[in-house]
Parts: sequence; C-alpha cells; structure tokens
Amino acid sequence: MISKLPLQFYSEPLPGIDPDELQGKLIVIEGPDAVGRSTQVSRLRVWLEQKGHAVLDTGMARSALAAKGIQQAKEGHTLGSVTLTLFYTTDFADRLENKIIPALRAGFVVLTDRYIFSIMARAIARNEDRRWIEQVAGFALVPHAVFYLRCDVKDLVSRVVLGRGAFDYWESGMDMRFGRDMYDSFVRYQTRLIRAFDRMASKYNFVTIDASQQPELIFRRLQQHIGGLFAAPRTRSRQKSESDQ
Repeated sequence: MISKLPLQFYSEPLPGIDPDELQGKLIVIEGPDAVGRSTQVSRLRVWLEQKGHAVLDTGMARSALAAKGIQQAKEGHTLGSVTLTLFYTTDFADRLENKIIPALRAGFVVLTDRYIFSIMARAIARNEDRRWIEQVAGFALVPHAVFYLRCDVKDLVSRVVLGRGAFDYWESGMDMRFGRDMYDSFVRYQTRLIRAFDRMASKYNFVTIDASQQPELIFRRLQQHIGGLFAAPRTRSRQKSESDQ
C-alpha cells in the first residue's frame, strides 16, 4: 500500500504547486465501463451541495486541451494503445493543473468520475508495461478517497444491453481484437480491466463497493464513507505530525 497523505503527489510533483495550499477534498469514483459511476457522481454532487459544499465534478476527456482531439482520434478507430494512453494522460494533466488543483486551493470538494487509475487499468489491460504507466501517472495527487465500484462482467453486459442497446468499440477493446465480435471482445477486455483494478485496490487503498447492488444502496454506502471524511477535520500540519511519529 502506498502510504502518502491526501493531496501529496504520488511521486514527481507538478512545478509551482505547494500541496499545503490545497484545502479541499479530492474524491474519486472508479470502476469499469457501464458500472454506474456517472449516476453516482451526479447524485453525490447534489447531496454534497445540499450539505453546503462547493463542488467541482470532472471526468475523463473533459479538458480544454485534449478532449476534442481524443474524440476526433477515436472516431477513426486507428489509435495505437500507447498513443491512446498518452492522449488520456495529457487530458488528465490539463484538468489536474487547470481545474482540480485550483478548485482544491479554493476549498472545493472535487468529485471525479475516474482518475489516473482508469488510465492505468486500460493501459495494463492492453498489455502495456505496468511500471511504465505507474511512472507516467506519478504526477497525480493522492485522493482523500477512491471508491471502486466493482461488479462481474455478466452484470456489465446486461447493463449495456438493457441500457444502451449496443457495445462501444473502445469499451469493448476492439482496437486490440480481444474477441471475434464486439460482445466477445467486451467480455474479455472488461475482465482484464477488472483484474487490473483488483490488483491496484490494495496498493492505492481503494474502498471497494459491490456495484451489483441497487443504485440506491450503492449511494447510501458512498454517503456513509464520504460523510466520514468531513466528520473530524484535521489540519494538514497535524496530519504530517502524526505521520512522522
């Protein structure tokens, strides 16, 4: 397990950023495709705002720098796996520097639908080098909490079929041709993705939540855990003092 305090950098810090200036909370919702992350983020934002917190919600491929480029590049179905990883990492870096860190500095709760862990899991599922992607991701801030919504692939399949009616090319890993058709490739790719998340769960201190439950039960679990983050606030200097003992 990585033992770093929240809002420290995992390894290489971004230049000019003093973590002691960051006063907000960074909360991450992670998990495979179609697991229900976006639904929970939307509900959590409303709940937190009703509690009086200023909230910024963000997610993958929403940066001013890279979002359009990612969308355009994916339309051609020609992106290589390393290029795909670096494209999403650029998107994350831009959002971290220009959205997430300013919001944390202002005392916001930052609620993010996926974080650097999804980029890592996707890279690992596509057979990229684990150590390389961990080094690439080292400029990320340590969140206060990472909630990993986990369910089996069969549950993901039923949600895609009932909810969307069709499988997505990239969510199925069709760029790697993991299977003979979209369905088969989806099952194999998402299985690899879940395996990558499972391996990261202990190292990065994920809170794993059974996402096969009803959305209302998942929401209540998230409320309980997140409420605890605000129950006993401590200064960063006190946290540092305790961690040095």
